[in-house]
Amino acid sequence: MLKNFLPDQHVKSILDIKPEDLKEKGIKGIITDLDNTLVEWDRPEATPNVIKWFEKMQQNQIQVTIVSNNNEARVKAFSDPVEIPFIFRARKPLSHAFIQAAARMNLKKEETVVIGDQLLTDILGGNRSGFHTILVVPVAQNDGLATKFNRLVERRIMNWFRKKGLLQWEDK
Repeated sequence: MLKNFLPDQHVKSILDIKPEDLKEKGIKGIITDLDNTLVEWDRPEATPNVIKWFEKMQQNQIQVTIVSNNNEARVKAFSDPVEIPFIFRARKPLSHAFIQAAARMNLKKEETVVIGDQLLTDILGGNRSGFHTILVVPVAQNDGLATKFNRLVERRIMNWFRKKGLLQWEDK
């Protein structure tokens, strides 16, 4: 059961995810969370570094789709200026939005990675849907109200993974 929460990879930041490494693995598309994965949950627009990351992916023919549990206004305000397609109110960890995002990019699961900062939504949903998953350290140390409970549960799961030697978060 807990294996569903274990990411395939973990990195400090999306900026550590390089298009060359993805292409080497046959990856052609990214499904990424928005809040605390790309930018802080309360930051309305992309930072210059995130914009450069999007551009690098595009230059390497790697498609990106944002899949967020947040509302349309929040996700659209972030996504439209950087011209990144999105799915809002995704209801992660349910599979539908992940599968829909891959279908919109016309990609197979094996060609797509799911990136996110939460075990209970992004990683669980990506794993249960059959995607390669990458966990990132949350961009902000504080969270929106809905996420605070998830973090308490995540800490317990991550501590169990650490004790079993399955996750070395501090080493990253």
